[in-house]
Amino acid sequence: MASDPAFPIPADEDQRLRDLERHGIIGMASDIHFDRIVELASSLFNVPIALISLVTDNRQLFLSRHGLEISETPRSSAFCAHAINGSGVMVVPNALVDERFCANPLVVGEPHVRFYAGAPLRSLEGHNLGTLCVIDRQPRQITAVQTHQLQLLADLVMHELELRYQASLCPVTGLPTHQAFLVIGEREFRRARADGHPLSLLVFDIDNFRQINNRWGHLAGDQVLLDLCRLSRTFLREQDYAARLGDEEFGLLMVNMGAEEALNLAEQLRLAVPLMPGVHRHSDVVLNISGGLTGLGPSDPSFAALLQRADRALALAKSNGRNQVACLWNGL
Repeated sequence: MASDPAFPIPADEDQRLRDLERHGIIGMASDIHFDRIVELASSLFNVPIALISLVTDNRQLFLSRHGLEISETPRSSAFCAHAINGSGVMVVPNALVDERFCANPLVVGEPHVRFYAGAPLRSLEGHNLGTLCVIDRQPRQITAVQTHQLQLLADLVMHELELRYQASLCPVTGLPTHQAFLVIGEREFRRARADGHPLSLLVFDIDNFRQINNRWGHLAGDQVLLDLCRLSRTFLREQDYAARLGDEEFGLLMVNMGAEEALNLAEQLRLAVPLMPGVHRHSDVVLNISGGLTGLGPSDPSFAALLQRADRALALAKSNGRNQVACLWNGL
């Protein structure tokens, strides 16, 4: 990604944006929990403005705001676009004498920012998604204690965001759901198309999974699903994305990965599954998976087209005897 001279680009920008998208908070409506935190920040620091900001590729979105009417700004004028580049609180005592901000439209015009302090909202994956910030129309300083307090409040915001994200996941496997897979898959589809990068998709399920539930019960079956998820994650990179699509069906989206590498990964996973420990290991049951693999083709109109093709490939793998990965490509 090219750097805009108006603001620095974090070294982890690509994955930071993915992390922001995958938390599902872009476009989220604010509520009383976030509003209470910004009101508390405003009162604690005795400033007229306090905000929870999310920094996208080109905008700063306010998840909650106190003392400000607008709901977003361009990233090019966002103080928070600078704050997300650090690991701690960024303080600007007087924006008028700071060469980064003295000509900023938010300084020379409304809301006439002079003082700014922003604490990064750092996700569990280690990416700064935005900030909790406090703003004054007068220059000022804050103490080390106040700096720590602002970071504590930011940590509360991030904790709330993480709780909401966790609540949206499958309670058994801890993976995103089918609907989330469609949303994120479409975003990765558009990104890959725009950047000219490959994108591969594996859909797989556990062969004859019902016999696990029938012989050892649903708790044992749930443990098998959880163990399979843990195994699958060992084959994925941070930019990849996994979801539970059905009872025993899963999807793995492999970002910037071509057909040959994706097939190799799928085969490694298939060969590793029978070696997983579990209640079935001391019986005649051998755990296997069948998979359908595809990738982004030049004429694919949407991510849904990839998913449909991967499902057809999975059906082909099952009809050919199971315990295999079938591939269907569209013009690759």
